[in-house]
Amino acid sequence: MSTTKLDLTGLKCPLPALKTRKALKSITPGSFLEVHCTDPLSVIDIPNLIRETGDKVEIAERAESRIVFLIEKAAVPGN
Repeated sequence: MSTTKLDLTGLKCPLPALKTRKALKSITPGSFLEVHCTDPLSVIDIPNLIRETGDKVEIAERAESRIVFLIEKAAVPGN
């Protein structure tokens, strides 16, 4: 199980969600993606994206200037 870090600080909606979706495609099930954002809308956009993908997300850190998401890539259905 590994963790990939994705720095999306400074990017505005919809780029954090789009880049998170792309990064999720490249990691293996059971691995984690740690996403760092500064866009306040990412607290809405990224959890909505994860609901679509079926992965798990939690907000690991939320400060005035940044939000850190920890996303666990779900196992591929049927395997």
